[in-house]
Amino acid sequence: MTSFDTSPQLNVWRASLALAVVFVMLATTGWTAVRGHRGTTALQSSRSAWEHGRLAGHRLPDPDAAPARLARFFASLDTLQRSRLVHRYPLAVGNMNGAPAGLRYEANRIALARQRDLERRRTHDVRLSAVGHQEARRLMHRFESLLRPGRQILAFDPAGSGRIAEVFGDLDRADRISLVVPGVDTDLLTFQRSDRRYTAPVGMAKSLYRAERAADSGTRTAVIAWADYTAPAGLGVEAATAMRAADGAVRLNALLRALPGRAPVALYCHSYGSVVCGVAAHRLPARVSDIAVAGSPGMRTGTAAGLGTSARVWAMRDADDWIQDVPYLEVGGLGHGADPVSRGFGARVLSARDAKGHTGYFVPGTDSLRNFAGIGVGAYDTVACAQDNDGCRAGLSGTTTAGRA
Repeated sequence: MTSFDTSPQLNVWRASLALAVVFVMLATTGWTAVRGHRGTTALQSSRSAWEHGRLAGHRLPDPDAAPARLARFFASLDTLQRSRLVHRYPLAVGNMNGAPAGLRYEANRIALARQRDLERRRTHDVRLSAVGHQEARRLMHRFESLLRPGRQILAFDPAGSGRIAEVFGDLDRADRISLVVPGVDTDLLTFQRSDRRYTAPVGMAKSLYRAERAADSGTRTAVIAWADYTAPAGLGVEAATAMRAADGAVRLNALLRALPGRAPVALYCHSYGSVVCGVAAHRLPARVSDIAVAGSPGMRTGTAAGLGTSARVWAMRDADDWIQDVPYLEVGGLGHGADPVSRGFGARVLSARDAKGHTGYFVPGTDSLRNFAGIGVGAYDTVACAQDNDGCRAGLSGTTTAGRA
């Protein structure tokens, strides 16, 4: 839950009171799990155009085909043919698992530029209110920021509150890949912050990338800030259920199965992002070597073994993270299960010394970030265990870039 803070009113989550509030909401509001965008989105239109498109007289492959099939298709094209597809269907190509990473970056730059121009026109649209003009300006500036030279946007969907993912490092040549999964209130406008930068996905990923390079400059790493799912908005019913996590888990696994190369992948799942990772765990590809959760409200299971993954499971929580007051249980789909840092859960519990509050785990100088970096480069003998979990390194030794130690 990326944007959670430590304000006192968030204690509404405490113990049975939190569940009682949710049950009242369910009983009195007629809440339904069905909520989506009305009409056809820009991404859907681009995909539809792709599905009806042709190249050199031949139909284009199904955009949902297996990543390996799509990779072979793009590899068979010449530079001019690729360019034509990118300019005709930028959103479709920019979000297509199986398309080369560099081509997705190029396609998303085109899509972002078009959205920026659209929002610029909306700032002068007399039909919009002052609030509408302000929103258009904010989005225009965000798209301008995402278009700065050197940025590598792996996924972009402007519909609703928006979805996006960005890569730091060389994804194609990486020895190891890290992927940051954030939590609630994550969207296009909160993807990056100038203040409290390490509470936003871009700040988290950049901080981790720098820490990994410092931990082992000889290991080529790439870090993905992955906000390519519709996160819950605030601390309402959506955040207390796995509805958004279920959709996010499908999207996460689709990307993981399309990543280039064979480099091991580590997942860093913060707050509600750990619910996403927990739901996704049993279908993770074998190349996912580690799942590290921080400030978790639960992973929709009672034990690490219950996740159904061969990946190592790590957990941490700093001493003043308010998430510890969440009721760690699941009743009728509400709540997210056992506490991942509890002894009975069975995760490898790491130190989070010097991290502050719910959003301080990626701040430079903290044990939490150093531990994340050690996992990211495979230097498992460098991680610091929590005081009551000195066995968190059991069975691990040295540094590996070839998968599980």
